[in-house]
Amino acid sequence: MRLHDVRYETSGRIATITLDRPERLNAISLGMPAEIRAAVEQANQDDAIHVIVLTGQGRAFCSGYDLIDFAERAGEQPGSQLGSGTAAWDPMTDYYGMKKNTEDFMALWRSYKPTIARIQGPAVAGGSDIALCCDLAVMADDAVIGYPPARVWGCPTTAMWVYRLGAERAKRMLLTGDLVTGTEAAAMGLVLEAVPAADLDERVLSLAQRMAGVPKNQLMMQKMMVNQAYNAMGLENTQMLATLFDGITRHSPEGVWFKQRAEEVGFKQAVQERDSGAPIAPQASRPLSPTHGRTENDR
Repeated sequence: MRLHDVRYETSGRIATITLDRPERLNAISLGMPAEIRAAVEQANQDDAIHVIVLTGQGRAFCSGYDLIDFAERAGEQPGSQLGSGTAAWDPMTDYYGMKKNTEDFMALWRSYKPTIARIQGPAVAGGSDIALCCDLAVMADDAVIGYPPARVWGCPTTAMWVYRLGAERAKRMLLTGDLVTGTEAAAMGLVLEAVPAADLDERVLSLAQRMAGVPKNQLMMQKMMVNQAYNAMGLENTQMLATLFDGITRHSPEGVWFKQRAEEVGFKQAVQERDSGAPIAPQASRPLSPTHGRTENDR
């Protein structure tokens, strides 16, 4: 595959994959997930490579899906069937596309060669999905990570939050949509460690070189052994549910509101309104109670 939004380079036993859309803070384009997978496969096929480092060009790791492309543009877009001329939407059409992206990101997790995320600047929304699919993540202490679309218009399709943090801390992040710094992320166990931004390159290189001195077959066996434990815990089933829910979040009453507001006022203003705490789509969204929708005879 010819790479447009991803750059692939090698140095000795280390391959570096760089998300290369710095003018959009490396936001995920339509073709980027498949390019990430292609670059991972290229490294796996190169007998000289032992370790893969994933990073972003410029001042961000990845700012998530490109909402200028996917939210601001009117009508039906990838990730939204709104504007297709029908009030109905097909959840399996949505699932097909998003599951493909999820599998592309998971190429980092399933890579036979270990992967290290080098995180400078934001790794948010879909960008956090990418980062957390790597085996190890090292952040600049002032970088940020989180999944703000958990507030409206998203569910993390890789579901790696729960596998890295456990139930309670994953809920803390996904029930708020908060961002945390590298220092906070390391303290809660979300990433391996956080270092001053000036030391990030040195620390990532040190880790990569240490692993690069191990035979490839040994690296492969150790990684496969750890990963199978997560497979046994139902990782694939969790990702199936998360990917289905991601499509629903974008077509719920609140999701429709967010898409319409992004078209009307731009996604940045829509995000500010989403996070303001004000009611969203009040005419379409009603709180549910255990007796909601039931008659006296049903109770």
